[in-house]
Amino acid sequence: MNFKNNIITGHFGEEKAGEYLISLGYKIIETNWHYSKNAEIDIIAEDNDTLVFVEVKTRTNLNYGHPFEAINALKIKKIHTAILGYLNQSKVKYKKFRLDGIAIIGLKNPTIEHIKNLGQY
Repeated sequence: MNFKNNIITGHFGEEKAGEYLISLGYKIIETNWHYSKNAEIDIIAEDNDTLVFVEVKTRTNLNYGHPFEAINALKIKKIHTAILGYLNQSKVKYKKFRLDGIAIIGLKNPTIEHIKNLGQY
């Protein structure tokens, strides 16, 4: 798979993740929020009174591992940097926030897996 296909697959997964979160009653605040060149948050949403930062990983199949395997310590550190940047810049002050992970597997009838609280702050 080439770089362009990876970008298309990633956008597909983020769109599916957003639809999934909306179906659960989340309110999407931002998508693809960039703090710096290396620190980005895929989805920022509200879950009742909690601000939720969501990392989305998409795979067309499991040939190269499960999507959650790509959310490693280095990735979480970069996301944490972006979370702090967002919280510092936000005009709304939240008392509760967390980091969730969503895995999208497959393009036709994708499987969606959601892990809450990859990091509670």
